[in-house]
Amino acid sequence: MPVIHLIRHGQASFGSQTYDVLSELGREQATVVGAQLARRGLRDPLVVCGSLHRQYDTAELLLKAAGLGGAPLQDPRWNEYDHLRLLDRNGPPAPGTLADSRGTQQLLDRALEAWMNDPDDDGWTAFSQRAFAALGDLVASLGPGRDAVVVTSGGVLAALCGRLLGTSVAGTVGLNRVAVNAAVTTLVAGGSGISLLTFNDHSHFTGERQDLLTYR
Repeated sequence: MPVIHLIRHGQASFGSQTYDVLSELGREQATVVGAQLARRGLRDPLVVCGSLHRQYDTAELLLKAAGLGGAPLQDPRWNEYDHLRLLDRNGPPAPGTLADSRGTQQLLDRALEAWMNDPDDDGWTAFSQRAFAALGDLVASLGPGRDAVVVTSGGVLAALCGRLLGTSVAGTVGLNRVAVNAAVTTLVAGGSGISLLTFNDHSHFTGERQDLLTYR
């Protein structure tokens, strides 16, 4: 049965004018996770990513590190929500708050919870349904002996895993909060549907590589 490896993109450029660019650390994370995937013996993997720069660049780097040819396919349904726009929904943040990753995360947690409880037609429900549709279409395109690698973002991972686990709003926010850059979440597609095997595996960032572990 197909196995789908969902990869959160490498660290973006937090605090800079252009967030959607991998940091140097993010590029190293992408290379390390590519080597990790190579050790898993993937079966003719289909590599897909969103259309954001940090997602596509992560996919390219991991393809090279994993010894896989070709270029990743792009599907914007794997894109992240606009976190700055989401924060603005709850009013302008206090000056200096967004310069600190912990302060930003606290604001984002509250904004996400409010968004998830909002019945707006273009809200969290639509975002999560779009992500699940992308996953369903991906699984349908795979043969029984083919795997997939998808480079996406923390919000998409939280939406998919929260739905598969049937978590509460608070639980889904918690999944989003702990997503590690370039971690691996593994799903399996079988006769009974799609199941979550592992969430947020970042064992490749332990030991001598523990300095590569980042959340933002």
